[in-house]
Amino acid sequence: MENTYIHDHEIDILLNDVVSLYGYDFSEYARASLGRRINRLFALDKFPSFAEFRYKIRTDADYFSRFVEEITVNVTEMFRDPSFYKALREEVLPVLATHPFIRIWHAGCSTGEEVFSMAILLQEANLLHKSLLYATDINPKVLEKLRTGMFPLSQMKQYSENYIASGGKEDFSKYYTANYERARFDASLSKSIIVSTHNLVSDRSFNEFQLIVCRNVLIYFDRPLKDKAFVLFDESLEKLGFLALGSKENLKFSPVAHKFRQLDNKQKIWRKIE
Repeated sequence: MENTYIHDHEIDILLNDVVSLYGYDFSEYARASLGRRINRLFALDKFPSFAEFRYKIRTDADYFSRFVEEITVNVTEMFRDPSFYKALREEVLPVLATHPFIRIWHAGCSTGEEVFSMAILLQEANLLHKSLLYATDINPKVLEKLRTGMFPLSQMKQYSENYIASGGKEDFSKYYTANYERARFDASLSKSIIVSTHNLVSDRSFNEFQLIVCRNVLIYFDRPLKDKAFVLFDESLEKLGFLALGSKENLKFSPVAHKFRQLDNKQKIWRKIE
């Protein structure tokens, strides 16, 4: 009999396979959106049955990569929410400037548009030469795109508008060269970026940072997993470091909330006070 839809108990079977075979644990992701994305992939690739879908994921590593790519959400743009970047320019970077060396972690960075945005901010504040940006994601495919430093040329008009709205004063096009239909960003930006896979669910802290940026990732996690991520960020931030989240995310009810104070600028940026 043909499956037209993957049921909850089948999703449980699939998630157990994925964690036991590949070590990726999606069990604490928000179930409704995870279920929608798995079902979308099942329909898109026209599997006649759940058994065949499951077999393909279990036995074909390339297809498993596609599975990860489709069920992890990769929606991003440069200088997304310009007022957030304005707050970074005006309130966070002047504090980071007082450090002899700056370490920033972009957790769940997707294809890296926000990492390059940060590199541009640091360059304009004359801080890039003493900064390292760690860009991590669970999905190796998106990190390959980040490593190229190339983004669609068709996006540059929007990115340029975002950049100007964030307080950018330069001609945005000076940061990239047009290469057919791609914009290749300057190598002087990417040389400060370290790219690595990292799983917020199962991997531990790997450094101490002055700023952690994790925007629009935690909205896909359920409460226990969010709390786990917040504890990880707390362990990874030095005292008086900053944590920046997405516009719909909040530290307020987490187990580490008492250690942080939100900045007064209406942005989702917290400072670690203890």
